[in-house]
Amino acid sequence: MCTAATYKTKDFYFGRTLDYEFSYGDEIVVTPRNYGFDFRHADAKNHQYAMIGMAHVAGDYPLYYDGINEKGLGMAGLNFVGNACYRKSEEGKDNVAQFEFIPWILRQCANVKEARELLNKINITDEPFSKELPVAQLHWIISDRDESITVESVAGGIKIYDNPVGVLTNNPPFDQQMFQLNNYMNLSPKSPKNLFSDKLSFNMYSRGMGALGLPGDLSSQSRFIRVAFTKMNSLSGDSESESVSQFFHILGSVDQQRGCCELDEGKYEITIYTSCCNADKGIYYYTTYENHQISGVDMHKENLDGDGLVRYPLIRGQQIYMQN
Repeated sequence: MCTAATYKTKDFYFGRTLDYEFSYGDEIVVTPRNYGFDFRHADAKNHQYAMIGMAHVAGDYPLYYDGINEKGLGMAGLNFVGNACYRKSEEGKDNVAQFEFIPWILRQCANVKEARELLNKINITDEPFSKELPVAQLHWIISDRDESITVESVAGGIKIYDNPVGVLTNNPPFDQQMFQLNNYMNLSPKSPKNLFSDKLSFNMYSRGMGALGLPGDLSSQSRFIRVAFTKMNSLSGDSESESVSQFFHILGSVDQQRGCCELDEGKYEITIYTSCCNADKGIYYYTTYENHQISGVDMHKENLDGDGLVRYPLIRGQQIYMQN
């Protein structure tokens, strides 16, 4: 499962966790403006913005999990198993295969407003990239510094939701995730007051009791509530180091440790990587399960007018700084 979030200080930040039991071989990939995406049905050469993100490169084709473009727009796909529904190609629509959706948006759109316009004509199709890589069941968050939306392709068609919290997890559908926040409106970062009875006195025996009832399990609904609470109450300075550090702390509230979420045949889901993108500056920061030292790739240090992918393998080995 996965969690995506946005955060804004002086700059705008966008990122996610990817929680799964194995990796396909993830890399930081910069796609420059002149790289030729071979879309199955559609032509996307209106702008060809450069982009950077996490992807599995199959042949010379980047299958993006998440990314930002040079204009500051971010997008991530998260598992949506059991609810995602794609269709066959339809005449009169912009037919975009599920695996093409992230670059289709990020290559053409400078902001969420422009993405909304494209989404009015889109049909997300059920074509796999290859026999070895079947169609993933996903929904998506698309964000800029001013707004976020969630996009779901379900049995009833394409659903586009305003996302005022700038957070997305997996199931249930996004409107139900948002509705559940109503059950937690009493949570607060402040110490609680006795509203139980004026005839009783209570001992506030610990700090943090204003957040009693905040879910702590690993389910996607609970992770949505926990990250929404953490993000909406989060404070940090506006420097790059303070902002990036705080963003990783926000997503760290839903980090998955090996052994706590058991799947079939003794496999365990873990947080394979956590990302934090400075969407204004085009920098992709990340940590991995084995390496919590923050690493980064700056897309603007590459030739964005090139035509070939720029690839950076993840630094996975633990990096420990010894002080003596």
